[in-house]
Parts: sequence; structure tokens; C-alpha cells
Amino acid sequence: MNSKEEQTNSEVTNVENKSSMEKQKDANYINEQTEDNKLDEKSMDLKDEYKFGWGSYSEITNGRFAMIGFLAIILIELFSKQSFLKWAGIL
Repeated sequence: MNSKEEQTNSEVTNVENKSSMEKQKDANYINEQTEDNKLDEKSMDLKDEYKFGWGSYSEITNGRFAMIGFLAIILIELFSKQSFLKWAGIL
């Protein structure tokens, strides 16, 4: 690299640093940052509460019961050494 390219690169870096410093000094930029922090605090305060119908709490609970049921079927097949349908008398 020649000295002209190095000088140009450093000038570009200096201009970028100055513009970012000006943004940080701007009061609106600081206000935007504090508003973002407030939104994060609100999202942390949300709790899982039961609501009737399709909701995240219902879906999570349903998924957990499905995992328990699937595990139970696998354990039944392992201990009885026959398929679950045959063990249940369906086949």
C-alpha cells in the first residue's frame, strides 16, 4: 500500500468516528436509546398467565403434556417388549 491509500483510509475512518460521536451527542439519539431500554424492561415484566383459547401459555402446556405422553409410550414399548397398539389392545 502506498502512503496516499493509507492517508485516504485514515481520513475515512476519522470522518466515520466524528459522525458517530456527533450522533451520540445528539439529544434525540440519547432519548431513542432510553426508550429502547424502557421497552426491554416492559418485556421482562411479562408473565405467563392462562388465557382461554389460543395463547402461548396454552401451547407450551400442551407441548409439555405431549412430550410426557410420547415418553410414556416409549417406556411402555421398552418394558413390555411389544408395540403400544398391541399392548393397548387396539391391534
